Amino acid sequence: MSRRNPEPAQSITSAPEPLGADQARRARRYLIQMGIRVVCFVLAVLTWSRVPLWVSLVLIVGAVVLPYIAVLFANAGRERRDDAPPGYVPHLLDAAPTARPVAPAPPGAGDARDDRGAAGPAPGDDGTPAGEGRPDDDTPGGPR
Repeated sequence: MSRRNPEPAQSITSAPEPLGADQARRARRYLIQMGIRVVCFVLAVLTWSRVPLWVSLVLIVGAVVLPYIAVLFANAGRERRDDAPPGYVPHLLDAAPTARPVAPAPPGAGDARDDRGAAGPAPGDDGTPAGEGRPDDDTPGGPR
């Protein structure tokens, strides 16, 4: 019995590198970079007065900067892929039902906004103390 749309088989070249191999590769790269750093430092010390000053300074800068770069590469972790895992369909997230829109409140109901949507004066802005003589006073203890 044959299938009309067979799923593509997992390619061995697209399988991720095993975690142990990835860690060993990063540790080996770190040790090589630290070895280069030691060589830079030793050469800078041994050649300090025998070569032009800029050569020794370049070696010292290399010895100072290489540890930072080596740590960045060692902590970089596993390679990330752009392809999605099998079965991941991002467009299904867009097909999710949306929330029903809420009808806007009629003008004059709720907050004090005018037809432009701008807020009206806050309680107490018209010269009367807030809460006095207003039926919507919800301060604890009622009107003072």
